[in-house]
Amino acid sequence: MQIASGGVTNVGRVRTNNEDSFQIVVALNLFVLSDGMGGEAHGEVASALAVETIVNYCSAPDDQDATMIFSDTPAGWAEKTKRLTNAVHLANKSIFDSAQKHQEQRGMGATVTAAWIDGPRLSVAHVGDSRAYLLRGGTLQQLTSDHSLVAEQVRRGILTAAEAERSEMQSVLLRALGAHLDIEVETEEHTLFDRDVVVLCSDGLTRMVTEPEIAGTLQAEPDPVKAAERLVELANEQGGADNVTVIVIRLGEESKGWFSWLRRGTRKGAESNGAAGGS
Repeated sequence: MQIASGGVTNVGRVRTNNEDSFQIVVALNLFVLSDGMGGEAHGEVASALAVETIVNYCSAPDDQDATMIFSDTPAGWAEKTKRLTNAVHLANKSIFDSAQKHQEQRGMGATVTAAWIDGPRLSVAHVGDSRAYLLRGGTLQQLTSDHSLVAEQVRRGILTAAEAERSEMQSVLLRALGAHLDIEVETEEHTLFDRDVVVLCSDGLTRMVTEPEIAGTLQAEPDPVKAAERLVELANEQGGADNVTVIVIRLGEESKGWFSWLRRGTRKGAESNGAAGGS
């Protein structure tokens, strides 16, 4: 199974700085996206630190891997799933420790959604309200749960989904990297199939663009870089109220259909502080 991917980040039409970061490590099939919080408290520092910590930990040789000390993971999970989970725990600690050491960083934090593909296995580790989606057979499925106040109110039946979309409390998170020394990481494993599409995105996309629009764009544009660019364009056309970052990952047999000419590659937006590519 071959993988083609592309990522784009953009400041949007309202914000003056981009607090999103992302990185695609092609050699590892590792994809990491983070949305920083804190504004003057250096949200962009938190997101960059989250991405860097996760990539460095997952890229280290197996014989240099530290003991799995952060999480009590199920015995049946793959080693890469455990490693990715622990990388997110380590990112949380790195942000927390940095904020404790530097007064000007107090209050900074970040969301993170990270995906690691190993053969047909997709490992996803997640904290916050950035999202991972899976498009399969024309149906878009959200793989992650938003760790936000309004999402929890929807789950409890306090708000409807429509009311949540209009709520002024959408930005209130119940979980974020760096807020506390310990963090609960949502981790899952999924099995991937030929022609599946995985999307990671910050909430700058999902607050501006509907899920049917996301699905339609992914179906209309087979090139993952162009699909990511189009989704960012849609977010900006419909308000661009926040930074927006999108990673699109397409899977397919190398000899079949459109995938035979699609090249593996990544690119970042012109207005970005995200990182693309990798070792």
